[in-house]
Amino acid sequence: MQDLIQILERFGSPRIVLLGDFMLDRYVYGDADRISPEAPVPVLRAVRSESRSGGAGSVAAAILALGGRVVCAGVIGQDAAGDEMRRMLVSAGAETSLLLRLSGSGTTVKTRYVGLAQHRHAQQLLRVDDESPDLVGEQARLTLRSSIRSNLKDCHALAMQDLNKGVFSDTMASQVIGDAREASVPVVVDPARVSDYSRYRGATVLTPNRYEAEMASGIKIVDNASLQRAAQKILLVTEADAVVVTLDKEGAYLLRRDGDGRRIPTRPRPVYDVTGAGDEVLAVIAVSMAEGCLYEQAVALANVAGGIEVERFGVVPITKHEMIEELRRMIGLRGGKIIDRGKLVADVNRRRQSGETIVFTNGCFDLLHMGHVRYLQQAREMGSCLIVAINSDESVKRLKGPRRPVIGQDERAEMLGALECIDYVTIFDEDTPIPLLEVLRPDMLVKGGTTDEVVGREVVEAYGGKVLSLGKVDGLSTTEIIERILSTNAKL
Repeated sequence: MQDLIQILERFGSPRIVLLGDFMLDRYVYGDADRISPEAPVPVLRAVRSESRSGGAGSVAAAILALGGRVVCAGVIGQDAAGDEMRRMLVSAGAETSLLLRLSGSGTTVKTRYVGLAQHRHAQQLLRVDDESPDLVGEQARLTLRSSIRSNLKDCHALAMQDLNKGVFSDTMASQVIGDAREASVPVVVDPARVSDYSRYRGATVLTPNRYEAEMASGIKIVDNASLQRAAQKILLVTEADAVVVTLDKEGAYLLRRDGDGRRIPTRPRPVYDVTGAGDEVLAVIAVSMAEGCLYEQAVALANVAGGIEVERFGVVPITKHEMIEELRRMIGLRGGKIIDRGKLVADVNRRRQSGETIVFTNGCFDLLHMGHVRYLQQAREMGSCLIVAINSDESVKRLKGPRRPVIGQDERAEMLGALECIDYVTIFDEDTPIPLLEVLRPDMLVKGGTTDEVVGREVVEAYGGKVLSLGKVDGLSTTEIIERILSTNAKL
């Protein structure tokens, strides 16, 4: 794991040409608390909506989040959705000079209706696709190929995402791959759900998932032997240097033309939403290949990013920093959870945009004990992200007296960060957490302990958040434990 962290830290800003099917993802969020009296279906009361770049656009966002530069090559319509799509890509930092605007057909739009019950996890209820499969003609493909060929000399990798929406034809795909190989540029392909992979002949790496590999090879994958046969058949048809079959919670299987196949495992984790995992795999492998990584290293990094992705709702670009912190957590370096206020605000906003429920609690947490652990575990069950804010040493002294805290703020933060139920720990120097609540605006404020008063209740309830008191575990408070210790010492 440590070597992967070092590899990520050395990543630069490789320039990658991305050819694919660009589309717009729209999300309509709302409360789904009742069933329609007209039919046995949920009623969604729309609250807000947002748009994100989808298809190859989400791959572009993922490449940018890793620090790479991306040149988008594809086709969108001359319509409002196309305008919105291009604005988002440009705003994110992508180059769009190779993104053709065609009249006569509209940009592909996928609208997802998302329900939120009892302020908990977002759940997709329905997806509506508005697409024009005949948008791309042969002349547009010729223009794309010419433009890509002229950009290859200045790029470090070519990524191709084929969603079978019209950009790729058998001739187009093979010609672009040939142009890239002639320019000594590695080609990473996320193939379409098609049975014939001959259009990808000559690619450097292909990244089908289990189902796609079964479809392309005609072999049902049930064990290691069938997995190897399926990968071998794909290599035979495509003449690729390597194939990476992604296997969900089982990680990935890598077979190189010049070596034996091997499974590259990933950490088991709860799967919240598989949307976007394939996009992350393509982006990470493309950036890794552009940076000169070995296949095994590239796949291991892709496992990390894909694993983070499936724990989130919708397509959320995974940053290099997040991957490093995940690797640090995997080897037990919990300090990655401890972040300052500015970084915390940015992370919370990103998670909220992904539909996550943010839970906040605070305290001194001097002498961490089982009462704390139990209430923190309960707090985490209230949402998908738990933030614990702790008073600084100076703040504790003002509140508890000159003899407190017993444990310094850095040690207290590190101990809390070691708890699996906690996502973030931050330290505040004010007497109350109100300034933090005002900028974070958590969905739920949870408080444990001996008092019914919850500082910050008015702030949270004013913007529609929830406040909950969990009470205390009898006999388990910091003050009581300190008194027991002092009493025991007095008797010795």
